[in-house]
Amino acid sequence: MDTGHKTYTVDEATRKLEYFCSYQDRCHEEVLQKLKSLRMIPQAIDAIMAHLIEHNFLNEERFACSFARGKWRIKQWGKRRIVQELKFRDISRYNIERALKEIDEEEYINQFSKLAETQWENIRETSILKKKKKLTDFLLRKGYENDIIYDKINNLTEF
Repeated sequence: MDTGHKTYTVDEATRKLEYFCSYQDRCHEEVLQKLKSLRMIPQAIDAIMAHLIEHNFLNEERFACSFARGKWRIKQWGKRRIVQELKFRDISRYNIERALKEIDEEEYINQFSKLAETQWENIRETSILKKKKKLTDFLLRKGYENDIIYDKINNLTEF
């Protein structure tokens, strides 16, 4: 009975997953889904996961830290969004806290300010109230904290 799906030995799947983990840090959940998509049995999944962790192909703390750095630097996400996305990937509280330490507080506030000011200038809205709402919504979607958003908006709208 040929189902049309390639089957993999444990060794083949292990090599495939070593490559999968080596070109980009992965969380345990992504690797688990990948193994399931290869139709590996639970015992093989456990053995491969253990191998990847033991040989440092899979390291959740490293994943969390690089994820936080990347999303903050490249996508300019705020801490709330980063935490939410890491929780969604079943990352432990310890690793989430460790990841947030990767973000320098002064740089974080500076980047937030520049992002808010640039966005404020780009919003084409004559009503100040609507403009404030649009900026607030944008910054909340990006995952920034309410207190810094409201402080910034008050500073931008002082005359």
